[in-house]
Amino acid sequence: MTLPTQDILTLIPQRWPFVMIDTLVSSTNDATHTTLLVRAENVLVNNGELSEAGLVENIAQTAAARAGYIAHQLGKPMQPGFIGAIKNLEVFALPKVGDTMETEVKIETQIFDVTIIKGKITCKGVTLAQCEMKIFIQPQ
Repeated sequence: MTLPTQDILTLIPQRWPFVMIDTLVSSTNDATHTTLLVRAENVLVNNGELSEAGLVENIAQTAAARAGYIAHQLGKPMQPGFIGAIKNLEVFALPKVGDTMETEVKIETQIFDVTIIKGKITCKGVTLAQCEMKIFIQPQ
């Protein structure tokens, strides 16, 4: 299952210019994969590189895409969420304009409206960043 760029907005609450994922590559109960082509016009690009904040937001939006995909499959509206905590953030390198990042989010724990994930971003086979994140889903 691949969901192209123009449809990603049906799965995440973010809107342009703050969308940090292009494509939902796959999503299962345990893991979600997305891609992002780093573009010069991205609001979190500085000096030709996506910033650390952009990497963190990319991981969070990958988790949001998972939640949105599940809601879509169940015929329910997407519920907005927010980052409650970031733990063990490691940034090894920043992607450059023109690079395509691949992001994987694995579900560690999900209890009610709280999900703990591990996120990892790679580009050309090299790990750029990784972290754990606690995400709260806002009940409707």
